[in-house]
Amino acid sequence: MKKHSTALACTLALTVLTTLAPNAWAVTAPAAKTQLVADNKAALTRYETDKKLCNDETSSNGRLQCRRDAKSEYDKAIAEAKARMAAASKSSAPAAACVDCGKVVAVSVTEKAGEGGAAGMIAGGIGGALLGNQLGGGIGKDLATLAGAAGGAYAGKMIEGRIKTHKVWTVSIQRPNGDKENFDFDKDPGFSVGDGVKKSGDSIIRQ
Repeated sequence: MKKHSTALACTLALTVLTTLAPNAWAVTAPAAKTQLVADNKAALTRYETDKKLCNDETSSNGRLQCRRDAKSEYDKAIAEAKARMAAASKSSAPAAACVDCGKVVAVSVTEKAGEGGAAGMIAGGIGGALLGNQLGGGIGKDLATLAGAAGGAYAGKMIEGRIKTHKVWTVSIQRPNGDKENFDFDKDPGFSVGDGVKKSGDSIIRQ
């Protein structure tokens, strides 16, 4: 009985040390399977040793309980070995690729003309009508007024569009899979070629 208790106590001590110091058993993913085989073999060896020691018990109940304890320790050692392999494999797994990420490959600035609105057309139309009204007489005068109003409205729209001309910054990015996409900004976004970016809504931000 004393011999069995001493051996089982050593097994329990080893199990406690394994639980408290998992880093000592840490392995990398490539060696995880090999380590699992080694851990299983060591656990089986301890199990067989404990079963032999259980034969020294003087009563059948004692032997039965001893074998139950030995099997419980064996199952626990196997479970811990599998958990260590799973943790090693997970920690070494490559990170998932960011499908919304990319690098800036070009930044350009262009002048974009604005579109004239109703205000420009009305102002231009009034000016054109006044000019047309000063030409000709009768029906000719009326036609000249209409023509002046139409031409003035068009000119007013064009002038207003030129006034509203503004700069547009276009940032071109390329994703890891080779796809390219352009993003426009109404002011300098501060990106440079080579910057890592990530899509955010309809725009991009730095990674």
